[in-house]
Amino acid sequence: MKPWTMACLAAAALLTACGSDSSADKNGAGGANGAGGSGAFGAGGPGGAGGAGGRATPGSQEDLVQSAGDKIFFDTDRNTLTEQARGTLDRQASWLQQNPSVQVWVAGNCDERGTEEYNLALGQRRANADKAYLMAHGIAATRMETISYGKSRPIDPGSGAEAWAQNRNAITSVK
Repeated sequence: MKPWTMACLAAAALLTACGSDSSADKNGAGGANGAGGSGAFGAGGPGGAGGAGGRATPGSQEDLVQSAGDKIFFDTDRNTLTEQARGTLDRQASWLQQNPSVQVWVAGNCDERGTEEYNLALGQRRANADKAYLMAHGIAATRMETISYGKSRPIDPGSGAEAWAQNRNAITSVK
């Protein structure tokens, strides 16, 4: 198979992994404050083998998604945590305390508006806000790494208020 064809297939697989039919992703105004969804950036992503009775393997990405949710959402041009985001992060902190060997990535993301530089900086502030909250709730900084993808990894490829609300997020993924 040609490299270009393989790259296209890999990109399609990644975009498919980013989608979610979960109604939990659509909570709040335009989905801006949902919790839950699929683990698009970490090990074990969606569709992995769960444990008995549909329960995910403890400490896996699927377990994080099922137990706590992996996404928090932000208002436009903001990196302050909403009440709903704090609720999700409280559940993540509890989950991380129950799984002390797990390390995570926190990826900050933005919608398509704004310059690349602005969105990379805002995405980093969002990831850092997520990490700081978890640290304040007893999770060691050494267990978490942050990264900003700016506007380069949208959950929703659309170009409107609902898509933008979904793309203003921080996603926690098991390493």
